[in-house]
Amino acid sequence: MKAMVLAAGLGTRLRPLTEERPKALVEIGGRTLLEITLTRLRAFGIREAIVNVHHFADMVVEYLKAKNNFGMRIEVSREDVLLDTGGGLKKAGWFFLEETSREEEPFLLHNVDVISTIDLHRMVQWHKENKALAALAVQEREASRYLLFNEQLQLRGRRAGNNQPDELLCGSREAQALAFTGVHVISPQLLRLIKEEGAFSIIDLYLRLAGQGQNVIGFRADNYYWRDLGRFSQIQQAAEDYKQKLFV
Repeated sequence: MKAMVLAAGLGTRLRPLTEERPKALVEIGGRTLLEITLTRLRAFGIREAIVNVHHFADMVVEYLKAKNNFGMRIEVSREDVLLDTGGGLKKAGWFFLEETSREEEPFLLHNVDVISTIDLHRMVQWHKENKALAALAVQEREASRYLLFNEQLQLRGRRAGNNQPDELLCGSREAQALAFTGVHVISPQLLRLIKEEGAFSIIDLYLRLAGQGQNVIGFRADNYYWRDLGRFSQIQQAAEDYKQKLFV
């Protein structure tokens, strides 16, 4: 199984930590966010991954080289212009299609700026059991934006917040609002369904495909530790969590 780590963002909300380094190299407990993510993926059994880079890209490349790629095959997808989550995946899509024998095997997509103890084995199994195009780890918690799912945990829309009306797919009724964690399991077939160009959000892609009848589902991750690391205060809290061994 392969994986992609989304690490190309500017990390502006993490300043001053990202004034002289990319967010992927911000540290918690003496370990970079990239190391934490890659070693977690490796522990799950993944030996091949691709990392997209933009901000201080050469620093990430040199870091991986110095760390001997953490004992993995690591490819780097350079983005001269930020492509957002969907565009970044599209550019790196060759990595998941290079061996036809693996085209039926799902892959993991993981934000570098989230930490969790989500059971990836159970998530992949859920994806396979439901014959999903993509499975998104979601939680019932407070968030600024939500995705909307029906009783079968199929994606049916999103909620933007700011008292805006729900954006529901055609024919959908009110659905449960759940917060996305930035962890996905995706079938390679999705890569062949991308029509979008340039920079675009993978959530927009999921909504388009779900509206066309594709099976994009949620995986409930409520009982697992999870923390977003997009802000300086969240990095500080994660450091305390690490001391308390809430994650490894």
